[in-house]
Amino acid sequence: MASLARRLPLYLRLMRFDRPVGTLLLLWPTLAALWMAAAGRPPLALIVVFAVGTIVMRAAGCVINDYADRDFDAHVERTHDRPLAAKQISEFEALALFAVLLAIALLLLFFLNGATQRLAVGGAAIATLYPFMKRWTYLPQVVLGAAFSWGIVMAFAATSGLSDATWLMFIASVLWIVAYDTMYAMVDRDDDLRVGIKSTAILFGQADRVMVGALQASTVVTLALLGLQLHYGIAYFAGLAVVTALFVHQQRLIRRREPARCFAAFRNNVWVGFALFAATIVELELPALVKSFEGT
Repeated sequence: MASLARRLPLYLRLMRFDRPVGTLLLLWPTLAALWMAAAGRPPLALIVVFAVGTIVMRAAGCVINDYADRDFDAHVERTHDRPLAAKQISEFEALALFAVLLAIALLLLFFLNGATQRLAVGGAAIATLYPFMKRWTYLPQVVLGAAFSWGIVMAFAATSGLSDATWLMFIASVLWIVAYDTMYAMVDRDDDLRVGIKSTAILFGQADRVMVGALQASTVVTLALLGLQLHYGIAYFAGLAVVTALFVHQQRLIRRREPARCFAAFRNNVWVGFALFAATIVELELPALVKSFEGT
């Protein structure tokens, strides 16, 4: 136990518990999807299960990502001090931690219906496959987009069932993720070219900013179609206006392709996710709140 306590900080770093940005990027759209699917406030049990599941699966994704990239990360400036790359943690420890996290995620599935359980198996497979795609294709960000967006599909399956709105939200999320992870990949582009890692940032080349802009615009359009599909009103579309303004700000940040500013643009997407979640909450909760005041 004493040895485990000494190594716990390394395990927490491996799971990125010291860097919550990735967790929030997953959490906000997943919770927004829960509210959308329930057409209001979902049961507290579902909120807890999906919130904990998001944290656990993001941690598992970080572990298997670092395991897959352990030989590359040591040669990349931003990642050379990660526990596996620095050989502070053994490969066996990383795989054991990954197995424990998957076991926790499996336990959470007992609180969900059969359709959601079956979807979760597919989501786990996509999340496990993603890190290895960087060796085979210049589009690993698309696979990441599917993995990160799978919670949206599960949220609908766990509440109202799959519908056109499900897939509009899923597509919007994938487009958004490809955009922000391209900006993330722009930070490491020179190192990735040197060590042989593939990414959309490398694929797009000098067209990277234009492609990111196109992806962001497509995200906004798809979210607008989602709002129309669900008959949402001014609160939701005001949130989309905030999302659009944040995308414009990100374009300003990446205009010179400076790594630090590209990373700042990537991190700014936490606010995009929060704006979408907040707009959804206000859209769905405000009418009921107004009615309750009118009735008193």
